[in-house]
Amino acid sequence: MFNTDLLTYLEDFLTEGRKQRFLEVLQNRTKYITVAIEDVFQLHNTSAVIRSCDAFGIQEVHVVEDRFGQRLDKNIAMGAEQWVDVNRYGTTSDCITTLKDRGYQIIATTPHNDSGMLSEFKLHTKTALFFGTEKEGLSEEVMQKADGYLKIPMVGFSESLNISVSAAIIIQHLTQKMRISNVSWQLSDIEILEKRLDWTKKSIKEVEGIIERYLDE
Repeated sequence: MFNTDLLTYLEDFLTEGRKQRFLEVLQNRTKYITVAIEDVFQLHNTSAVIRSCDAFGIQEVHVVEDRFGQRLDKNIAMGAEQWVDVNRYGTTSDCITTLKDRGYQIIATTPHNDSGMLSEFKLHTKTALFFGTEKEGLSEEVMQKADGYLKIPMVGFSESLNISVSAAIIIQHLTQKMRISNVSWQLSDIEILEKRLDWTKKSIKEVEGIIERYLDE
């Protein structure tokens, strides 16, 4: 059961402006669209994608770190990892299984498949967008298990874009489309309360000691 009293107590340590900012941001947060990043090698790319997710209101990111280990660069993310929930997986299979169990359709983003142009993509259910490595793209496993494919239309000589650029374009386009649609995309009331508590804790120095004193009273 959610501890509303604890949230109220801790929010007294925040400025009114900070509390209001949290509420404003949470009204635009969504889990209807989520992003999965598979084995990205360049350190800054995973972090840049997470920053784009924060900027455009996506609350959860899923990172497969099978081949190259943890690649999150906090300097590039510029604090975005505090506000976006990053879920890490050792294998692509675990990531896909988890997302499908949670009701997401798996959409592979790839410049090598014309199955669906970004401008024509329809958001009819919860969607997990998969982005792959810089040179090789998504693994064969993702391509085989995907429920659909998505491509950014391009008219120049380049056949592909940097992963962080591709992610920013796709995320911005689809979140904008989502917000003017009839789908139920916003966080639930309890999810908003949970994130308010999480973000409040992250905003208070030595918060664990403060919580201990609160519980002792």
